[in-house]
Amino acid sequence: MLSIDELATEVAAGTIETVLVGFTDPYGRLMGKRYDAEFFLANVAKHGSHACDYLLTVDMEMNPVPGYRFANWERGYGDVALVPDLATLRRASWLEKSALVLCDVARVADGAAVAIAPRAILKRQVERAAAAGYEPLAASELEYFLFRDSYKEAAAKGWRGLEPFSAYLEDYHLQQGAREEVFTAEARRHLRLSGVPIEGSKGEWGLGQHELNVRYANSLEMADRHAVYKQCLRELADKLGFSLTFMAKFAADGAGSSCHIHLSLVKGGRNAFSGTKLLGPIECSDEFRWFLGGWMAHTSDVMVFYAPTVNSYKRYQSASWAPTRLAWSSDNRTGGFRVVGKGPSLRIECRIPGADCNPYLAHAAALASGLEGIEKRIEPPPIFTGDIYAAEQLPRVPSSLREATERFEQSEFAKRAFGAEVVEHYAHFYRSEQEAYDKAVTDWERQRYFERI
Repeated sequence: MLSIDELATEVAAGTIETVLVGFTDPYGRLMGKRYDAEFFLANVAKHGSHACDYLLTVDMEMNPVPGYRFANWERGYGDVALVPDLATLRRASWLEKSALVLCDVARVADGAAVAIAPRAILKRQVERAAAAGYEPLAASELEYFLFRDSYKEAAAKGWRGLEPFSAYLEDYHLQQGAREEVFTAEARRHLRLSGVPIEGSKGEWGLGQHELNVRYANSLEMADRHAVYKQCLRELADKLGFSLTFMAKFAADGAGSSCHIHLSLVKGGRNAFSGTKLLGPIECSDEFRWFLGGWMAHTSDVMVFYAPTVNSYKRYQSASWAPTRLAWSSDNRTGGFRVVGKGPSLRIECRIPGADCNPYLAHAAALASGLEGIEKRIEPPPIFTGDIYAAEQLPRVPSSLREATERFEQSEFAKRAFGAEVVEHYAHFYRSEQEAYDKAVTDWERQRYFERI
C-alpha cells in the first residue's frame, strides 16, 4: 500500500510513472483511466476524475442497454464523478512503474454517492453493521482455471480444445502445483507486493484448476482485494502468454469455480459469534445463530448477487462440490453453509457464490441478510448431517438466472436492504443478461439440430 507522500517520493524517483484510477461495473470489471503520475498527484488525488455514467448500464460487449432509469439516451449519458479512496492506493506491481487506486462513484452535481454503484452498495451495509456496533470480517476463496493457450489463441479456437495446465485432477497435488508455479508463484508475489496479503495456494478439483487465498479483512477491504486479485491474475496470465477464467462453470463435465465467502462479526474487540450456547454441536452466541438464520432465509432473495450470469447456475450440480440445497452443517462440504472454526475463529462459510460474482454485491448480500437475521432474530433450521445432495426434502437454490431475477425483483427484503432504486436497476441488468442469452444460437444447438432435426 502507498500513502500520498510515499507515492510522491516514488514519482520523484521515477519508479512510478502511471496511476490507474478505477471502479467496478455491475459485472465486477475494473473500469477507469490511466493518469500520468505527476498529474494524478497535482490534480486527481485532490479533485477526483470523471467517467461516463453509461458504464453502469452497459452489457458485456459495452453496448448501452435501454430501459435503465439511471442513464439512457434521453438523459444524454452524462458523467459521474470518480472519488479516489486514497486508503486503497497501492502499487500495481504486475504492471511496469504503476500504481492503482479504487474509487467511489458520485454524482457530479452534488457529490452524493451513486446508490447503484457496487462499492456504494457494500459500504452502506458495512455502515449499517457499524451502527449496530459490529465490524464484519470476511474472506473470498476464489478458484480459477489456468490454460497454456494465450487469450488470443483461446479466442481463435473459439474457446474450445484449450490445453489445461494439468492432465489430471490436481486437488492438493504438490507435484502438479509445482508445474504451475511459473504462474502461481508470480501471482502470489505480485499480489503481496500490491497490497493484497497472501495466505497460500493449492490445486483444486479440476484440470488446471487452482485456488489462491488472501488474508481476511473488513468486508469492504476484502471486496477491494478481490477486485484487485482478479485484475492482477488476468493481466498476469496475459503477460505470460497464458489464459485463465473465473467462469462459474467452464466445462459441463468438470468442476465449477466458486467464491466461498467466510464471514464473522467483531464487537468490542472480540468475535461476536463466539459464545457458550449450543446450536447442534456448535458453541456460539445468539448473534451467530440469528446471523446464520438470516443469511440462509434470504439466500434466494439475493441469489443474483451470488450467481449473476446464465452460466452461474450450471455449477449447481449434485456431487460437484457446489451446493444445490439450502442447509447448514458443521464441516460438511455438501451444504450451502458450512460452520468452521471455534471460539475466536468461529465463522460461517457460504459455498453458494461462484467465482464470477461481483465481490461488492456478493459481500453486501451476505452482510445484509445476516444483519437482518440479528435484527429480526431469525432462527436457522436444524443442523443437517449426511449427504445434503441426497436430501430431497430440503429447499433448493434457485436453478436459473431467470428464476433468481424474479425472486430478487419481488423481494421485500431486497428492497428494504438495498433500496427500491438498486433492486430496479439490477433486476433490469440481470434480465437483460438473460435476454441476451435467450437470443443467442449456441454450439450445443448446432451440434444437436444441424443435421438431425
